[in-house]
Amino acid sequence: MAETRRRLRSSTVVLGGMGVLAAALSACGSEPDRRCVDRDSYTYDGYKIIGDKNCKSGSVGKGRKKTGAGRSADAAWYYDAEVSNGYADHGTFSRSEAVDRGGFGCSGSGSGGG
Repeated sequence: MAETRRRLRSSTVVLGGMGVLAAALSACGSEPDRRCVDRDSYTYDGYKIIGDKNCKSGSVGKGRKKTGAGRSADAAWYYDAEVSNGYADHGTFSRSEAVDRGGFGCSGSGSGGG
């Protein structure tokens, strides 16, 4: 019976360790935080956040989009930004750069810019 307990404990440690490793590796492939912003709206607060519908999923956000009331915006996804009062700043428009900034277990320094 002692052998059964030892075997159970060691398999629990191995499975737990594999779970930690899987979580660390999957953090690299996860989608970075993003906001849809108007590239023409930059102020000292950052870029004005607009509705996600203006940035089509999977697109780079090329061209101007109607935002309502006769206004249009140069909509684009803005990744890994600091968000405050409806504005996003200190991020990047490059999805690949946002992924490279990475989290635990990823390549890169992990510093968030600025």
